[in-house]
Amino acid sequence: MELTKFGHSCVRIDTEMETETGGRAVRLTIDPGTLSDARAALEHTDAILVTHGHPDHLDEALVVEVLQARPELRLYGPADVISGLTQRHPEPTLTKRLVALEPDQELEIEGVKVRAVGGQHALIHPLIRTIDNLGYILDGAVYHPGDALIVPAGSASLAVLLVPAWAPWSKTSEVVDFVAAVRAAKAYGIHDAPLAASGQQLISAQLSGLGGRTGTVYEQWETGATLTV
Repeated sequence: MELTKFGHSCVRIDTEMETETGGRAVRLTIDPGTLSDARAALEHTDAILVTHGHPDHLDEALVVEVLQARPELRLYGPADVISGLTQRHPEPTLTKRLVALEPDQELEIEGVKVRAVGGQHALIHPLIRTIDNLGYILDGAVYHPGDALIVPAGSASLAVLLVPAWAPWSKTSEVVDFVAAVRAAKAYGIHDAPLAASGQQLISAQLSGLGGRTGTVYEQWETGATLTV
């Protein structure tokens, strides 16, 4: 399995599925938002997963354009994302390919085992209403939490945790504790587009130094870089 970062929280997963007739390449895209190179991430993708409806995770205009151009493509996401898209884009040919997921739901998407976890976006401020948020565990190995610091059951067996390195809804001590609690073998930063290079280096140093004390190796993940899991 290969993971490519397209900026901020947008990650593409490329893997090879075994079939009766041989191998088949599968490509899933998570959170194609406005702070990422979402168009490139969506090229030839087999499915779209959205953690929640904020624009930095869902570039709605672009995603709808891609869905309309590719009638076989499906989008998976929390119930409020799916209901909102359905209301704003009620064409039956589109809405039938919008799939609402629930917390703790398990399914296969293009042969990849997906487990949805969490349920609610982290609190930004009491005056800002919370929305749905689902994290996704892929093939029991990779965890993309979206905008929440939920520690899923069995997380210590994860190979890779994708960490929201900076957000208006968190502080560094909480992110360090999240990395320590999940206990994945490795962790890589996402949700970092608003940070300057110096800010990314500062956060990376804190997460690698403090989070690493519990056994998780944290590394800064540059946009455009690909990891092999």
